[in-house]
Amino acid sequence: QVQLVESGGGSVQAGGSLRLSCAAFGYTDHLGCMAWLRQAPGKQREGVATIDRDGSVTYADSVKGRFTISQDNAKNTLYLQMNSLKPEDTAMYYCAAAWSPGCLRYNYWGQGTQVTISS
Repeated sequence: QVQLVESGGGSVQAGGSLRLSCAAFGYTDHLGCMAWLRQAPGKQREGVATIDRDGSVTYADSVKGRFTISQDNAKNTLYLQMNSLKPEDTAMYYCAAAWSPGCLRYNYWGQGTQVTISS
């Protein structure tokens, strides 16, 4: 079993930065992939960024060049550095983990952390 706990959300003005953290607890050694997803009010949940066990990363086109996903294996923590934030980045951000590489199917979810960007 794995537990994911997000933190770092908040409210900032457009152009600002935030760093989200996701602490993983439990049987984390064999996780194949971790990811950040987000859901804005009235919209479907969408993938933001993924990072595989081998370190390979992917990003949604909407955040490329602005967001950076990383992980600290020693701390069992996943990060999302978000720069040049836009009002359209406003959403609940979720951390997710998958047993298999590629993040094709998520096995665990965090509770979410709210990010609000004002213009």
